[in-house]
Amino acid sequence: MEEKTYVDDIDRSLYDFRNEDKDAYRIQEGLTREIVEKISREKHDPEWMLEFRLKSLDIYNKLQVPNWGPSIDGLNMDNIVTYVRPNTNMQGKWEDVPEDIKDTFDRLGIPQAEQSSLAGVGAQYDSEVVYHNVRKEVEEQGVIYTDMESALNGPYAEMVHEHFMKLVPPTDHKFAALHGAVWSGGSFVYVPKGVSVAIPLQSYFRLNAKGAGQFEHTLIIVDEGADLHFIEGCSAPKYNVANLHAGCVELFIGKNAKLRYSTIENWSKNMYNLNTKRALVEEGGTIEWVSGSFGSHVSYLYPMSILNGTGAHSEFTGVTFAGHSQNLDTGCKVVHNAPKTTSIVNTRSISKSGGISTFRSSVVVTNKAKQAKSSVSCQSLMLDNISRSDTIPAIDVRTADADIGHEAKIGRISDDAVFYLMSRGISEEEARAMIVSGFADNVSKELPLEYAVEMNNLIRLEMQGSIG
Repeated sequence: MEEKTYVDDIDRSLYDFRNEDKDAYRIQEGLTREIVEKISREKHDPEWMLEFRLKSLDIYNKLQVPNWGPSIDGLNMDNIVTYVRPNTNMQGKWEDVPEDIKDTFDRLGIPQAEQSSLAGVGAQYDSEVVYHNVRKEVEEQGVIYTDMESALNGPYAEMVHEHFMKLVPPTDHKFAALHGAVWSGGSFVYVPKGVSVAIPLQSYFRLNAKGAGQFEHTLIIVDEGADLHFIEGCSAPKYNVANLHAGCVELFIGKNAKLRYSTIENWSKNMYNLNTKRALVEEGGTIEWVSGSFGSHVSYLYPMSILNGTGAHSEFTGVTFAGHSQNLDTGCKVVHNAPKTTSIVNTRSISKSGGISTFRSSVVVTNKAKQAKSSVSCQSLMLDNISRSDTIPAIDVRTADADIGHEAKIGRISDDAVFYLMSRGISEEEARAMIVSGFADNVSKELPLEYAVEMNNLIRLEMQGSIG
């Protein structure tokens, strides 16, 4: 078979052609200066971005692996491919996407969701965005929704330069530095002042390559008085080697603006999910995180809200399901850094078949945050006696004029509830799945209908032990 190339000047010495990637080219395993420079050339980076990547690589080599969270000893960067290019340009029409890639997204329901309930869709396959489309009426509102490379090299380059990795600097931790060195793909969104986007935008990320990493960067700027709902979906097939996800999300919410950021993650159980998400909220602004975590072997996932203006508000609503061989360390952090800021954290965690679910919360109230209020509620459901659930709260209050509360509860499925449902003709398996779905209702009721249905289907599959 004739090998196809994506660019004429491809440097084959840095690529390894693999049949299982269906004509994709992948940079060799490991992490070196040569590899980082090659990625930068492939992405047509401006000079400042190449310098940023190399500085991040230097920081990565100096930093130690974080000492929080579960062990990631099974992850060896020498065996991870940091860049995989599918053999296609980004397309604006679904029918122009290559059949093998399109079939994958068709099975995930991406085009149907776009037609029914989305203002725009971006789809990333391995390291590249392969499809992007925005409704005309949304573009006419002045909303910018494109892939990161187009934003970096187009008319929004200065906006990207001003904001890129300012909330999550490479010095933050080792995997933030890794991201800064090898990032590729992702989404750029700008919502102009006073614009309300009535229906959601979505980006979907599929890591399909064996032994590879995905390092997409999402940058969203919601200007003063604007309103947006952004949905992120993630998935990957299961392989018998480690895969890595080390993306980065940076959200800037202006004065009196609002952003809801919803995520449904269904990574395979060979995935190390080491993602970093952070939001900066100005006066009167609101960030709402809605998070469902169902996959990966190990997760480090702690979205952070920095409430930087008077009256800024944060809400975090999450559910985590840890099954066999999973150690999911999730939670959130809120920094109250201005007067009258408020935050609400409401989470559910479920553990089954020896799965380990850990919830970490951190609420920091600085001495500037007079009259701040925060409420944290964490409920855990253990479905057997071999699983584990932990809650680790941290509260740091630097002013006497604040109202901060935390509660945690761990329970199990009531035998009486199961018996009641079985007496109505429901099987025991379905009864338990229904109870768990009800337990996770705090997240599903916050999602659009199609995604709530998807989440409940994932819960049923987890209960049956059929998600690999």
